[in-house]
Amino acid sequence: MKKTKLGEFEELVLMTVVVLQADAYGVEIKRELESRLKEKLSVGSIQSALKRMEEKGFLTSEFGEATLKRGGKRKRIYSATTYAKKVLEELKDVRSQLWAAMPNIITN
Repeated sequence: MKKTKLGEFEELVLMTVVVLQADAYGVEIKRELESRLKEKLSVGSIQSALKRMEEKGFLTSEFGEATLKRGGKRKRIYSATTYAKKVLEELKDVRSQLWAAMPNIITN
């Protein structure tokens, strides 16, 4: 695995971007994560994670079309890079191996 660090929260945000695909923009990412984590998150924490991951090469972004619903404001849509998908796959493998190696008392 490459040395670029991916924190737990960043990993969750990145996975959410992959899940949402064309709907991966700040507010929708926040909504999806809050639903799955059963806790409130700040928009700032999501935006900071997205910016860090874009700088690290995990994400790319582009502006979507302006909509009346948003007062003419355009959404920034995020996409995971090939590199990000590779890193997620590697993390999944490491976690699976660790879960498989745990004693049965922990998994029961």
